[in-house]
Amino acid sequence: MSGLIGRKIGMTSIFDENGKNIPCTVIECGPCVVTQVRTNEVDGYSAIQLGFDDKAEKRSIKAELGHFKKAGTAAKKKVVEFKGFDQEYKLGDVIAVDLFAEGEFVDVVGVSKGRGFQGVVKRHGFGGVGQATHGQHNRLRAPGSVGASSYPSRVFKGMRMAG
Repeated sequence: MSGLIGRKIGMTSIFDENGKNIPCTVIECGPCVVTQVRTNEVDGYSAIQLGFDDKAEKRSIKAELGHFKKAGTAAKKKVVEFKGFDQEYKLGDVIAVDLFAEGEFVDVVGVSKGRGFQGVVKRHGFGGVGQATHGQHNRLRAPGSVGASSYPSRVFKGMRMAG
């Protein structure tokens, strides 16, 4: 299973031959540099380590700088190992998007940006309550009512709240 490292640039849309609008994610993928080659004899498994996106030298520790110097490249922000490449690669080789053929299906794995504990305005798009004046105290971005107090005497499952 071959692979590359990339990052999301943004979103766009394209039109197909029938005029249908298709949303697309734009990903900057590669070029990735082979920073280490793992072998069965030395490491017990075979894989290659790829590095992506240059990092400033002052933000790198000496061990990282030595590791990347062996491959003849600058320090990288992201380093990932991939197993099962069809070709044999050696230290310092550059792998680009031409690894994939046009029309080939690929699996994309991403990490979403963590947002922590958020209120209902950001989390669910609530508009807030009424005016910001006329005796309005501290309930401007509050969710409002979450249910009746007498019956059913509980909050229904799925109620949109902060979290």
